[in-house]
Amino acid sequence: MSTEYVPPKVWTWDKENGGRFASINRPIAGPTHEKELPVGRHPLQLYSLGTPNGVKVTIMLEELLALGHKGAEYDAWLIRIGEGDQFSSGFVAVNPNSKIPALLDRSGPTPVRVFESGSILLYLAEKFGEFLPTAQPARAETLSWLFWQMGSAPYLGGGFGHFYAYAPTKQEYPINRFAMETKRQLDVLNRRLAESEYLGGPDYSIADMAVFPWYGGLVKGWLYGDSATFLSVQDYTHVQRWADQILARPTVQRGRMVNRVSGEPSSQLHERHDASDFETKTQDKLAAKG
Repeated sequence: MSTEYVPPKVWTWDKENGGRFASINRPIAGPTHEKELPVGRHPLQLYSLGTPNGVKVTIMLEELLALGHKGAEYDAWLIRIGEGDQFSSGFVAVNPNSKIPALLDRSGPTPVRVFESGSILLYLAEKFGEFLPTAQPARAETLSWLFWQMGSAPYLGGGFGHFYAYAPTKQEYPINRFAMETKRQLDVLNRRLAESEYLGGPDYSIADMAVFPWYGGLVKGWLYGDSATFLSVQDYTHVQRWADQILARPTVQRGRMVNRVSGEPSSQLHERHDASDFETKTQDKLAAKG
């Protein structure tokens, strides 16, 4: 019996056919409800969740703070995308695309909104003069790898990750299609990291911060169940070396905790408003207080 899908002449939305994320996916933009975003005391207000895209920005902010940039102090507010927080009127005003992360820079006379994780990394790098070379060709190389990640990750997350881990049924063709592309991308990275310590060159940069949460997370077994075994990630030895090197940074370890709502309670800091929160307000500490 054939199970081939025959598309209708005109597509219509069936909200029951979205798999794990059916309750929050919809074919239109704009807010679903009125709700203002909270605002803390720091210059930078981050509205996010500890997904790979969110982690890029919290790593960058922790790196900047470690270098002594007091202007990089930030409040990280938790946006629970499974509950539709990203569709509030306040969030849509900061990011009309209703995706995390979203940043509001209130350090100047007029607040500046920045959305899309790569754009936020670039904005912060230029604002503070860090993690982005100023001279060519290093600058072009770094930006090329940053934008490589922005263009490639949808194949990993929305493609492979969705069909392998989240789709309502396992389908051979899309899993094979996106597994092939994911492995090709891992090979691209592996070849680059065989010749360079970091993606942009000898120095750690926003390109590494962008790629690590996705592809570093993949080779360390953090994404999509047993996908690391399925994709034979141990074969990408240079990506493994690079991922371990980045993960050893205390700033990266802190950045991975912020807005995180899964894993060990000691690794979850749902909101970050002060550097001391890492020691006093992780979920295990809050639970112990009752």
